Amino acid sequence: MAGAKRVLLASPRGYCAGVDRAVIAVEKALERYGAPVYVRKQIVHNIHVVTELEAKGAIFVEEVDEVPSGAHVVFSAHGVSPAVVNAASDRGLQAIDATCPLVTKVHREAVRFARDDFEILLIGHDGHEEVEGTAGEAPDHVTVVNSPDEADRVEVKDPSKVVWLSQTTLSVDETMETVRRLRERFPELHDPPSDDICYATQNRQVAIKKVAKDADLVIVVGSANSSNSVRLVEVALEYGAQAAYRVDYAHEIQQSWLDGVVTVGVTSGASVPEVLVQEVLAELSGAGYRDVEEVRTAEEDLMFSLPKELRQDSSGRRDERALGGRSRA
Repeated sequence: MAGAKRVLLASPRGYCAGVDRAVIAVEKALERYGAPVYVRKQIVHNIHVVTELEAKGAIFVEEVDEVPSGAHVVFSAHGVSPAVVNAASDRGLQAIDATCPLVTKVHREAVRFARDDFEILLIGHDGHEEVEGTAGEAPDHVTVVNSPDEADRVEVKDPSKVVWLSQTTLSVDETMETVRRLRERFPELHDPPSDDICYATQNRQVAIKKVAKDADLVIVVGSANSSNSVRLVEVALEYGAQAAYRVDYAHEIQQSWLDGVVTVGVTSGASVPEVLVQEVLAELSGAGYRDVEEVRTAEEDLMFSLPKELRQDSSGRRDERALGGRSRA
């Protein structure tokens, strides 16, 4: 291949408003109450973020029954079911709800449609914390649809009273294909009042689509349990990248990936701090990829306030700090 080695750096990338809010919530809880502060599940799906918070005194647990009675516990950005909220209350825990407001919106939709006796087809991945939390709002009304193929098999009681909702971190294209196939079977399928897939997930997928068509290789920074990071690898391959890999850290980049590669696309999932991307760029620079061109497809300026439990400082003053960034395509 001819040409100078270069990097196409996707933008937007990295932290979204909900992730920023959740991470700061844990840091502020530690600052206010002192260590340890307990966190149910990973606060966000990124191993680096979790490790850093552990070093500051956060203790991550799987369930609230592992938290000492009366202690502070933070619910992760992915949300929890009412059963978890009740279990925390029963143990006298002081809960701080760091659920992303966009996930909370989907929870409210589930409650509303269940109240109106709709069957809810929740497009998402069984076992993902967000899906468990949303389904837990209306367990008798929710059926999880994992893929377009499952849309061809799902059964409902009343095809005139069916609505679809979705996990916020899915592939936009695959979700729309699932909806298309559901609607073929259930023509009266209702849509949610607004798009459930979050702005940050969509923006990062749009950006990598633009990068991928010109990239020999795409590197996505993000953890294996990060749904939106895994989707970015899939989208890159679907939209023209000759190869695409996910890494947590720069040192995981293999020299064999770079053999014969002129253009490397780089992006990161919505739970990834920018420092990890910069380390990848430094690693690539050492391999001769020093020309970095940013490919921007949207501006983000959405702001979320802190969880209500943290909006008053120790002197009683309200902390109205707003966090994160929103899309302005």
